[in-house]
Order: sequence, then C-alpha cells, then structure tokens
Amino acid sequence: MTYRAGIIGAGGIAGMGILGMHDEADIGRKKVRASHAGGYSATEGVELVAIADVDEAKLDRFGEAWEIPSDRRYVGHESMLAAEDLDIVSVCTPSYLHADHVVDAAESAADPGLIWCEKPIASSVSDAEEMVAVCEETDTELLVNHSFRFTTKLQRLRDLVQSEDLLGDVHAVATQFRMELLRNSTHLLDTLVYLLDARAERVSGYVTGENEAVDSLEAGERVDDAGGGGFVVMDDGSFVTIDCTIPREASSMTLQFVGSEGKLYLNNDDGEWRYWRLDDGTHVEDDLPGIEGAWTWDEDYRDAFVNAAADAVAVLDGTIENPSTGQEATRSLEIIVGFYVSHYTGGQVSVPLARPLRDVTITSW
Repeated sequence: MTYRAGIIGAGGIAGMGILGMHDEADIGRKKVRASHAGGYSATEGVELVAIADVDEAKLDRFGEAWEIPSDRRYVGHESMLAAEDLDIVSVCTPSYLHADHVVDAAESAADPGLIWCEKPIASSVSDAEEMVAVCEETDTELLVNHSFRFTTKLQRLRDLVQSEDLLGDVHAVATQFRMELLRNSTHLLDTLVYLLDARAERVSGYVTGENEAVDSLEAGERVDDAGGGGFVVMDDGSFVTIDCTIPREASSMTLQFVGSEGKLYLNNDDGEWRYWRLDDGTHVEDDLPGIEGAWTWDEDYRDAFVNAAADAVAVLDGTIENPSTGQEATRSLEIIVGFYVSHYTGGQVSVPLARPLRDVTITSW
C-alpha cells in the first residue's frame, strides 16, 4: 500500500529551503532534502500528491519544483482537504496557524490517519491542548516534527539514559542554544524533555526582546519571539539552566548533564559528545556504548526528515508507536510560555499552567 500525503504551506520547511540553513541562491528554486517533501520523496510507501497555500506564486513554484500537477495545487487548505483523500497531512505553516490547520485537517473529509505538524506545536498551550484533544477524538495521530527525535544517535542516547541508567539520577543540566525561544529553543527543550523523560514543574525566566531572524532579514513585522532563558525545576527533581540569548554565528547547541553515576557533555554544532562515568568518586572518561561519533547537523539532521517520514509510514502501518506526540511536544512549549509569564510578572510559574496562562500567545515569524 502507498499512502497519499498532502502539504499545507509551500514555504521553506515544506521543501523549498530556509535562510541560514541552505544556500541562499537555492532557496525557493531547488528541492531540499531536509524538508517534508524531501522526506516523502525519499521514503517508500508514501507519495506526495497535493500542496496547498494561500500564496499562488509560492504554490506554483513549489508545484513545479516537486512535480505536483496543477490541478492538485490548491489555493487555501480548505479546498485541498475537501477535494483529496489523504492518509498524511503535513502542516508547514507559521506556528500561530498550526492549531487551525491541524484541527481542520483532523476534522476534514480528507480523513488523514496522521498529521505531521512542524515545531513548535503551537503559539499557546491552549491551542496545543485543543490540537491534541481533536486528534484524539478523530483517531488521528499527531506527530510533531521535533527533528532530533528522528535521529538514531539521539534515540540510542535516550535508551542509555532511560533504560541503561547511564547517568543514574540526573541532578542538574546546563544548556545553551541560539536565540529565539520559540523558533529555535523548542529543539533544545524538546531534546531535554526527551532525554530526561520529564516535565517542567517550576519555571523562572528572562526575555531579551531581541529577535535575530527578524533583524537580520529586515522583516517589517515585529513579533514576541525573542532570545531568553532562565531556570527550570523538572518533575524528576533535576535543576536545569537554559540560555538562548546568543546570536546564531556565536552559538553552540550544548547540554551538560550531571548525574549520580556520571556526566555527559553534548555539543551538536561542534560535533562533540563526551561521557564520564563516576568511579569511586572520580569521573573517568569513557565511550558511549553503541554510538559512533557525535551528533552533527550535516550528518544527522540531514536525514531527520526522511526518518520522520518513514516513522509516519510505520505509525500508520501499526509497527511502531508515535515517537513525537502532541502531548510530549507541549512540554517544551510550557517552558517557553512560562519564561514569558515569569519575565513579565517578575515571579516563578508553576506547571501545569493555570487556566488563564494557557491562553498566553507568543507570536513568531
């Protein structure tokens, strides 16, 4: 059986390239493997058959690049969802539109079995919760594209931390990544909650008000999304510091874990993973069992979309469980919203967020 896929949103992450990640001369002109369309193209058992966007120029550019027939290029997602019978729908629109598009897809005549939604899951926790609830009601799998979860090295590392007790009880984690909180640090925070299998319990935050992406691209519209960070106490007792204030060129994605049985240093930008086991009170450097080399953007992120598309097929086949659910994706969003609420109120924030705080919306670009 070959599953039929459609994409809502004909921009960069859908298949046309993203500034800062791809060659500027290729953006909007060439197929990009690290994308939803690229994932479908490289995966057996699924075919991209339709695309929808409100911008007709982008729609045609995408359709030409990915060889989508003109009668399956839809102006507006509603027309695609009404006309097509789809097994998978990708939602590749800005984060503030995710809730509407996921809910519309789940409740549509297209009747997809799975929705592959870009990160972050939404702009507010209440939107994320609605997406999860509607997908549950319609028996639709909601798979959120926190790409690192679809890389074999990180999956193996999680097994080591969770199942093989590599670190023992994790006491503290120090993290750093580039600004901005919603656009970028959702990757960092999802990696954190994925490896710890934990949820935030208390949050204290600071927001810089600086948005490097908007400033560097001279975008006319201002957004809430900005650099920032703070501390988080997780429900497993670990204490986490988060710094996402550094501009892209100067930053590295780093996480340093300290546990009762060892410590772990991850630097994905520089391709350095190091592990020390605690031996009679002394940290002794050792190899990470079953992991060859370190995670890198070029080698591992490149294949994350192909892996995610393959996982989407496997979820529909019933051979694996959803590796990146909406419930889990909401955990990183809770932390980000908590940072904003803490910054503007001057206090600490408890998670789960109180009812009114779940409606706090962070605009992104």
